[in-house]
Amino acid sequence: QVQLVESGGGLVQPGGSLRLSCVASGSIFSINNMGWYRQAPGKERELVITITSGGRTNYADSVKGRFTISRDTAKNTVYLQMNSLKPEDTSVYSCYAQIIRLGESYESLHWGQGTQVTVSS
Repeated sequence: QVQLVESGGGLVQPGGSLRLSCVASGSIFSINNMGWYRQAPGKERELVITITSGGRTNYADSVKGRFTISRDTAKNTVYLQMNSLKPEDTSVYSCYAQIIRLGESYESLHWGQGTQVTVSS
């Protein structure tokens, strides 16, 4: 069994910063891509940012220059540093990881429970 647990969401004023963390634990052999999606009420889910096992990153245009993703491979953890936050960044942010579990030869997709980020004055 694999779990992804997020932390770091909350309420922040426009222009402020937040740092989200997501830790993967359980029967993990290896982790390939990790990243974050977000979904606001009434909107489609949006892929925000990804990072490969080799450290390559891909950002949605809406967050380029403001958000940064990083990962600590030894800790099975991915971080999302969000700066210059805007009200339109308000969403539930969910991390994901493409994981090969112990004893398996294929990759499976796993999700965190989501954490609320609210940008408001």
